[in-house]
Amino acid sequence: MLKSQSQSKSKYLTRQRKILISYLDNHPDEALTAREIADALQSENISLSAVYRNLSELEEEGKLRRQSSAGNRKIKFQYLDAAACRDKLHLTCTRCGRTFHMNNETARSLIHAAEEADGFEIDKSETVLYGVCDSCRK
Repeated sequence: MLKSQSQSKSKYLTRQRKILISYLDNHPDEALTAREIADALQSENISLSAVYRNLSELEEEGKLRRQSSAGNRKIKFQYLDAAACRDKLHLTCTRCGRTFHMNNETARSLIHAAEEADGFEIDKSETVLYGVCDSCRK
């Protein structure tokens, strides 16, 4: 059986990809633009095009979520494969853009309520709730 091109790429771990994944893994609660990531990795000699290419591959592999905000043309990316993010519901502030993990007990209650009331099973890895964080409300 032949592997698809995207499957082959995901198996090939370049130096640039390792550095990018390490950076993303250390910023699990942040949604970042490709430019922000490239700027942070500038000392590692990783080009913006390499960042875009790797982000695209990670998104294809389901390890990254692409986000955009209404009225804003910037595309942000959040790494979902970080240990701290696995099996978590995310809350994203529409004002400051920060992303938080929902408290586990609250998330369980919400998921249980949706399943009981509507017979709907929530995919936590694909779920982001948008609103305004405590800091921005003050």
